[in-house]
Amino acid sequence: MRILSHNSKCIFPIWNQGCLYYAAVACLLFSSVGTDRACPPSCICAKDSGTVSCRDGEDTEVPGDIPEWTSTLILNGRNISTLPRGAFMSNGTELQMTTLSLSHNGIQAIEPYAFLGLPRLHLLDLSHNQLEYISGRAFHGLLELRSLYLNHSIVPAATKQLSDALNAHSLLNLHRLELAGNALQSIPPLRLDMHNLHALVLTNNSIASIGTGNVTMLYQQKRVRVYLALNPFRCNCELGAFYYWLKNSSQCPDAGRLLCSEPEARRGVPVENLREEDVDCMNENLEAVSYVFLGIVLALIGVVFLMVLYLNRGGIQRWLNNIRDACRDQMEVYHYRYEQDSDPRLANVAV
Repeated sequence: MRILSHNSKCIFPIWNQGCLYYAAVACLLFSSVGTDRACPPSCICAKDSGTVSCRDGEDTEVPGDIPEWTSTLILNGRNISTLPRGAFMSNGTELQMTTLSLSHNGIQAIEPYAFLGLPRLHLLDLSHNQLEYISGRAFHGLLELRSLYLNHSIVPAATKQLSDALNAHSLLNLHRLELAGNALQSIPPLRLDMHNLHALVLTNNSIASIGTGNVTMLYQQKRVRVYLALNPFRCNCELGAFYYWLKNSSQCPDAGRLLCSEPEARRGVPVENLREEDVDCMNENLEAVSYVFLGIVLALIGVVFLMVLYLNRGGIQRWLNNIRDACRDQMEVYHYRYEQDSDPRLANVAV
């Protein structure tokens, strides 16, 4: 009994230690497996920096197992054609993500509430896609969004939809909006008074003229900086309001790079170097009126001349008859002399 009791005292502590050892190893294994599962397939995860990068794949959907610790998610070069409702909600939970890059994915449609579950998102990059449909509630829930990049992404048919989506009440804290390279022909109808916008990038579009309404809006929102380089400006009197805004305001940091595309005589001339008479509609109107007046005067002179001819048609007829008779008599004299010179006999008789 003593032996048994002695053994029992020795065996059970050893067994407990072994159980604890194997339990610790199992926990480490399961924890490592759990960490691997936390990183989506074909992605690279860096938990220390909070970055998940998923590049160049054939996936057609956003990964559904994004780690909760993700602060920066980069999805580039995928084949994601549509962003559905709650595309970034992991098991119905919100993420603490602050940066989301979705460029070069071939995205064609953004459905309502696509970015639900990202209440802390500060930067959203949707550049280099092919957006044909943008829901009016596409950006719903992004109350903390500061920067929105949509360069080389908007199909012309979706321009109006974009304006509706941007004018929603979700983007009240938007500071920077980039719309470069979208073939826009005018400044989108944005409610700048509703946003906290500080920078509006519209470079490399097809803006030929900026109307008085947009200029008035820019005058009212003096904090906004507008970038307009690489647009084909038509430098005529329609550009007058914008020209004076450009000369008297510092809201366009790239003003020196704004060049005229039309008319041909002003091609390549910086807009800010134009003369006031180049964009003065009054001068152009006066010039047009002067040409019209000159045409009217010439027409009146022609009418008067024709009336004089008509009223003196009898005298003109007599004058023409006299000229005709004089010409005929002169021709007869020349004919007579020619006959005498050509016949020697007539010449001797005349002698």
